[in-house]
Amino acid sequence: MGAVLLVLFVAALYSCEKLLPATPESNEVLAEPIGELSASQLSLHIQGDGEFARVFGTLEGLGPVFVQNSCESCHVGDGKGSPVNNLTRFGRYGDNGEWDPMLDWGGPQLQHRSILNFDPEKLPSAAASSQFVAPNVTGLGYLNAVTDETILSMADPLDLDGDGISGTINYIEAPEWLQPDPRYHTPLVDGKYIGRFGRKSGAIDLLMQTVGAYKQDMGITSDFDLVDPVNYGATGLADDGVADPEISGGTVNKVVFYLQTLKAPGRRNEADADVKQGSAIFSQVGCAKCHTPELTTGPSEIAAINEVTFYPYSDMLMHDMGAALNDGYTEGTALTSEWRTIPLWGLGLQNDSQGGKMYLMHDGRAQDYEEAIQWHGGEAAASKTAFFQLSETDQDRVIKFLDSL
Repeated sequence: MGAVLLVLFVAALYSCEKLLPATPESNEVLAEPIGELSASQLSLHIQGDGEFARVFGTLEGLGPVFVQNSCESCHVGDGKGSPVNNLTRFGRYGDNGEWDPMLDWGGPQLQHRSILNFDPEKLPSAAASSQFVAPNVTGLGYLNAVTDETILSMADPLDLDGDGISGTINYIEAPEWLQPDPRYHTPLVDGKYIGRFGRKSGAIDLLMQTVGAYKQDMGITSDFDLVDPVNYGATGLADDGVADPEISGGTVNKVVFYLQTLKAPGRRNEADADVKQGSAIFSQVGCAKCHTPELTTGPSEIAAINEVTFYPYSDMLMHDMGAALNDGYTEGTALTSEWRTIPLWGLGLQNDSQGGKMYLMHDGRAQDYEEAIQWHGGEAAASKTAFFQLSETDQDRVIKFLDSL
């Protein structure tokens, strides 16, 4: 009898294995830690992962106005979001010609949801606005560890080499609580620093980006920023009733470490002949002038990030993308038509986190590679023209290369 049960048990296991999906390869998923973490670093990464997935409610201090109730809600599986969860940023130019983030109107971000007995924000009629798709958050530790010197070496604001590509810096004022790491950051203009995160390079480092996301996206205060977001268009300005700070600085730092120690997206089909040719054509038509294939990090206590070469396909600079991508919104010193070169790594995996469809560009307006390329103008216009002059076969090779990233 026991032998019969054993046979039935083994048969059942075998049947289940055939029904279950195969375990994905490491280069087919985004949500994994980088290698070479010590036991204590891995523990901190796991704690940060838990905080990244944490869902906030009113008892934890959500709101009173907010966009989403968790980090994971926008960055599903650490991947890109979809337009369903787009962020709305707004502001305007003041009479002095300087950009006004409209802080006294609840800017720079619209919180279109609210907790009970509060009104969500409405976009001010005088504001210019732009929609932002949440980016994937993998490999950010590498970008965080690039030195200002490296970024400046790629900038060419006056286009002195005459190639039609400038590449500028967005200079950002550091909040009082932020002390940028001198290994990577040097104050450059009036004490301002190089912005390197966000669609407009509005954040200096991952700490600034994370603190801003907690407050602007979820209405969660921390030791770094103690003030709840306020709907200035409503009659009452009361807070959410939960004592501030709603999370500690230690919690924020755990999430920052989690983001620092997420692996860089892996390549797939790298040895394929068409992929190799597509990579060469990508450079030949000039795409690699902005989507720089490789960068090198500075020193880091995280072994996998310490002075290593990595492949983000970004120069981390701002580029004028032309009138079609000018939403009239900006941050810092950037022009309204300038956008940060978003890293292309993970491109071929992003539809897994976007509901099975692909949404490209800063607001998800393009649903395939060709449409995204078509939107490129300004400094990218020549490369766009060169791409569409390629044979259909060569265009397909470029697409296969992009899908391998």
